Amino acid sequence: MLDEPTATSFSGFSFLSVIMLNLGFPSVFQTVNLLNKNIRKGMVNYYDDLDFKNILDFVQKKFKCCGGKEYKDWEVNMYHNCTSRSPLSCGVPYTCCVTTKRLDLMDVIYVRGCTDAIFLWLSDNYKVMAGLLLGVLLPQFFGLIVSWLYISRVEDAVNQYQSVSHVDGPLQRGTRKHNRVSKWYKCMPDFD
Repeated sequence: MLDEPTATSFSGFSFLSVIMLNLGFPSVFQTVNLLNKNIRKGMVNYYDDLDFKNILDFVQKKFKCCGGKEYKDWEVNMYHNCTSRSPLSCGVPYTCCVTTKRLDLMDVIYVRGCTDAIFLWLSDNYKVMAGLLLGVLLPQFFGLIVSWLYISRVEDAVNQYQSVSHVDGPLQRGTRKHNRVSKWYKCMPDFD
């Protein structure tokens, strides 16, 4: 049977877990919307921001996707917008293109959005992701437990020291006059 402090700690941990789950699930949809919004913001300056361009090109090649939510997101870019007179108007970057050996006209670009492709990849590889999550969270949880044990041991040592310092005996600590330094630094000797 669990003692009272352990049961209280366990019930507190369970309560926090339930709260985190309730807050976490709705925020997934907010995260997807925020991710799509930020991708569209980056697409506006796609050719001006080399870092964003390289990252999005890598993601589009790796996950065989195009745009944020879908390939139509490229309309926000002034070069790919259909109202533009650019040779790229009504088009997408080359990293959206499907490369085949026969160069068929069918299936020329990837139409699936990168956000969907990434979440689909995550759901296909959920065991690996769960393993990584446990690999990160278990050491954190172990660190919390060890820290809690260490703090409780230090508190026990402080309480034991304080109970010994008030006992009259050969040390005569109770009759000494304490100065300011010895109150704050218990390891310092008293200076008369």
